[in-house]
Amino acid sequence: MAEEASSEPAAEGTKMTMVVGVDDSEPSFYALRWTLQHFFPPGHRPQQQYRLVVVTATPSAAVAIAGPGALMDVRAFVESDLKRAAQHVIDKAKDLCAQLQVSDAEFEALEGDARSVLCDAVERHRAEMLVVGSHGYGAIKRAVLGSVSDYCAHHAHCTVMIVKKPKPKH
Repeated sequence: MAEEASSEPAAEGTKMTMVVGVDDSEPSFYALRWTLQHFFPPGHRPQQQYRLVVVTATPSAAVAIAGPGALMDVRAFVESDLKRAAQHVIDKAKDLCAQLQVSDAEFEALEGDARSVLCDAVERHRAEMLVVGSHGYGAIKRAVLGSVSDYCAHHAHCTVMIVKKPKPKH
């Protein structure tokens, strides 16, 4: 049985955990950059309050294609491509952390739906905060595609911060 995330503050001397969900989108990396700049400023490492865990989700490679041998060939190709894409996201996140002088972050690429992966990561790491970016979809797109941030705001057992990139003023 999964342990519940604690709502108690971290004991003195230990850092609270912040999970940041990323994908290969610009809003996602804007949210990571914003979080690093506001919660992990370069001059304040000794009194840094949070431990950073960056998580990306990859969809399952379950593919149904008829024909003998076709499924195995396609599945292996799809799995390889998904792993490569996840590694690309993790590498971009590591580069951004390095640029902003955050060297003590953890990185995870996990298979599954982003909503579930992020909520599970919050529980597994006993995180006090989850940060996700907002794509800024309208109501119809959100209804069709689903909103990871909306799901996490309602289901994660911690504070959820949704970072939106400001729209340029005309």
